[in-house]
Amino acid sequence: MKSLFLTNEYPPHIYGGAGVHVEYLTRELAKLMEVEVRCFGGQESSAPNLVVHGAPLDASSWTCPANLKSVFGALQRCLDFNTRAIDADIVHLHTWYSHFGGILAKLNYGTPMVLTVHSLEPLRPWKREQLGGGYDFTVWLERTALEMADAVIAVSEETKYDLLRLFNLDPHKIHVIHNGIDLDEYRKVEAPDVLLKHGVDPAVPFVLFVGRITRQKGIIHLVRAIDRMDPGFQVVLCAGAPDTPEIAAEMQAAVAAAQAKRGGIHWISAMLPVEEKIAMYSHADVFCCPSIYEPFGIINLEAMACETAVVASAVGGIKEVVVHGETGLLVPLDQQNESPFEALEPELFAGDLAQAVNQLMADPAQRRSMAGAGRRRAEERFSWTSIAHRTRALYESLMRQPNA
Repeated sequence: MKSLFLTNEYPPHIYGGAGVHVEYLTRELAKLMEVEVRCFGGQESSAPNLVVHGAPLDASSWTCPANLKSVFGALQRCLDFNTRAIDADIVHLHTWYSHFGGILAKLNYGTPMVLTVHSLEPLRPWKREQLGGGYDFTVWLERTALEMADAVIAVSEETKYDLLRLFNLDPHKIHVIHNGIDLDEYRKVEAPDVLLKHGVDPAVPFVLFVGRITRQKGIIHLVRAIDRMDPGFQVVLCAGAPDTPEIAAEMQAAVAAAQAKRGGIHWISAMLPVEEKIAMYSHADVFCCPSIYEPFGIINLEAMACETAVVASAVGGIKEVVVHGETGLLVPLDQQNESPFEALEPELFAGDLAQAVNQLMADPAQRRSMAGAGRRRAEERFSWTSIAHRTRALYESLMRQPNA
C-alpha cells in the first residue's frame, strides 16, 4: 500500500502546525508503508519508503491582485501534482492549499481521498484580510473537498463537533486522530547560550510565546496583556511570519507600547530552528498560548514535552491537550456566538491571560508540578508512532471497501 501526501508545507518550508504534523507523520508512516509527498517548493529527496517532490511556482508574469496570488498559486501547484502520474492507493490532503489536487486525483485517477482537518475556513473569517475574495473561494473549496472525501480525520473531538455543526457530513466518515509529538526530540535541555544569543537573560524567569503573527494565534491580545503582568520576569515573544502587512504593523505598535511601559520584553521576529525553539521551551517558566481558534494546538504539547507549565485559551483541541489545574491553566473566552473572533471581549481576555500568567509565575511549586504532569501526559497520550498506526489502519479500512 502507498499513500500520497499533498501539502503546502514540508521541510525546510514549515511555518505552522499542519507542516509539523505532515513532517512527523510521514516520517513514522514510512516505517510502515510506502509514502510519497508532493508539496509547495523545490524540494526533491528520496529515502527508504519516503519520496518527496516539490512543485515550484513562477508567478512573475501574473497580473492578478497580490492577495489572490496564493490562491491561484495553490491551484497551479495542485495541477502540477496531478500532471505527474499518480500510482498511490490513497491520496491524503493537508489544508485547503492541497484540496483541489485531491479532488483532481479522486476524479481523474480514481484514488480514494483522505482529508485531515487542521483548521476550518468558516471559523477563520479574519483570512479575508489576507485573501480578499479569495477567502470565499477557499470556503467553497474546503466544503467541496470535505463532502467528496472518503474519510475525514479531525485532530480533536472539538474539531469533529465543528465538522458536524458546519457541514453536511456522514459522521461515520469522521475519525478523530490527534496530533503527536516526537518525545525523543522534544525534551527538556540545558542551553542557556541560545537565550543569550537572542538577548534573553537565563538568570531571570520568563514567560514564552511561540507562533505566527496571525489573528488566530491571539498574539496581539497577549502583547496587550503584558502591562497587567507583575514585574520581575521577562516576556519572550518568538513571533514571525505575519499574515498581512497590517497585522505586522499592529504587532509592531503593540510591542512598542508595551516596551515603553515595561522592561524585559524580547521580540524574536524570526521563526526559530527546532533546536532553538526547544531550548526556549525548556528554559521558560510558563508558556502562553492565547489562540482564539485552535483545532489542536501542537505548540502546547511541545511545551509540555519540554516540561513547561502552560497558560492557554480554553478553545478547540487545546482543551484535550492541556488539563486545567494539572498541566497548566485554561483561560476561557466569553463566546456568545459561533465565531470566537467575533465574540471575544479583548480587554477581559487580556486581563484573564495576565492573571493566569501572574498566578503561575508567583508559584514555583505549582509550576514544577505542572511541568512534570505535562511531560507524563505527552508520553502517555501523544506518540507519533501510535498515530501513524491508526492512520495506516484507516487507509486499510478504505482499501477494503467495495468501491476502493
